[in-house]
Amino acid sequence: RAAAMGLRRLLLRYFPPGIILEYVEGGESKTRSIDLLDLRPDTDVTALVEEIQKGEPLITASCLEYVVHLVQRLQDKLGEKQNHKFSLFKVLRTHVLPLTNVAFNKSGSRFITGSYDRTCKLWDTASGEELRSLEGHRNVVYAIAFNNPYGDKIATGSFDKTCKLWSTETGKCFHTFRGHSAEIVCLSFNPQSTLLATGSMDTTAKLWDLEKGEEVATLSGHSAEIIALSFNTTGDRIITGSFDHTVAVWDVGTGRLLHTLIGHRGEISSAQFNWDCSLIVTGSMDKTCMLWNAVTGAHIATLAGHRKEVLDVCFDYAGQRVATASADGSARVYNAETKQCIAKLEGHEDEISKVCFNPKGNCILTASSDKTARLWDAATGHCLQILEGHADEIFSCAFNYKGDTIITGSKDNSCRIWH
Repeated sequence: RAAAMGLRRLLLRYFPPGIILEYVEGGESKTRSIDLLDLRPDTDVTALVEEIQKGEPLITASCLEYVVHLVQRLQDKLGEKQNHKFSLFKVLRTHVLPLTNVAFNKSGSRFITGSYDRTCKLWDTASGEELRSLEGHRNVVYAIAFNNPYGDKIATGSFDKTCKLWSTETGKCFHTFRGHSAEIVCLSFNPQSTLLATGSMDTTAKLWDLEKGEEVATLSGHSAEIIALSFNTTGDRIITGSFDHTVAVWDVGTGRLLHTLIGHRGEISSAQFNWDCSLIVTGSMDKTCMLWNAVTGAHIATLAGHRKEVLDVCFDYAGQRVATASADGSARVYNAETKQCIAKLEGHEDEISKVCFNPKGNCILTASSDKTARLWDAATGHCLQILEGHADEIFSCAFNYKGDTIITGSKDNSCRIWH
């Protein structure tokens, strides 16, 4: 007899648009999500929901109207005009020695800074207060991350070749992961927050079990330093980008190398999966950005146009657009499906090292060596705002999940919070 399935509740996910179904199956509580990546302000919501209902037994006739109402709320959210002007909220003099990286927790209520002073500091965004200083590394703390969406753990990767896992609440160090033979320069939690991946100058990446505090796998295959790594949304694949000009796709469960993405003629600067795990985007010092089929590893397109190195690439939350940042001082937006360049973001007076979309995807933030960060309209490429005030190059920038707070990190040793 089929175990009784019962829908308990429906939740909205704004970025990327979707509905999360909470249901009971065989006495166990489970969740399933329906992605609505193609939802537009002019979509016929009723027709869309009827289409969804055909393939989703949990959505019965009795809750049809409510689902339509929910999807309309998502649609309204998409239609809102973003004319939010950011203003400087706080300047935080964070460390005595230069900063390496900054990162938000999901809501943006807290952020962390890594530094050459061998510490990682945790900050309260609203008050600008230093909540704690995570001390114990014997060299530069370079790579840092929260285990979003939870945010109860922090990972720090150091030039001392170790990585540490900390409690956000108490500042206690849970584990020190040893095994790399050179500096750790990138790290990432898997979406389930059960594993941590570290990438090192020793040409390998390692997967670590957070509960047990031990190494699960070593990903070897690159012939030069690994400087970028990223999990996909489901957490079953990870990609590593290397100075050897290639990106490797690995099976997380087995640690097996599935594909090597060969085609770039320069060092890889960044690599990322899109939301539905179908595409990978890579940026390189060869001035191009490439799109790849994440399942087969096949090269799909080369997005050319930049006159100098591509220093950063990213997808929007829905995985439909790609933004690139270049040493030529410009950023570009491409449609991932048509591969056309939609917009050129021109105005910075020096190289752009970081680019990111706001969660809604209608706005792009860039960080530049010209000491400014800029906000751009993702559809037109118009500059909406210049965030000025830093005294040296800005190497890091990020939005919180709601998209109403920005953080910038600069070589002037300060972080600025913008509302």
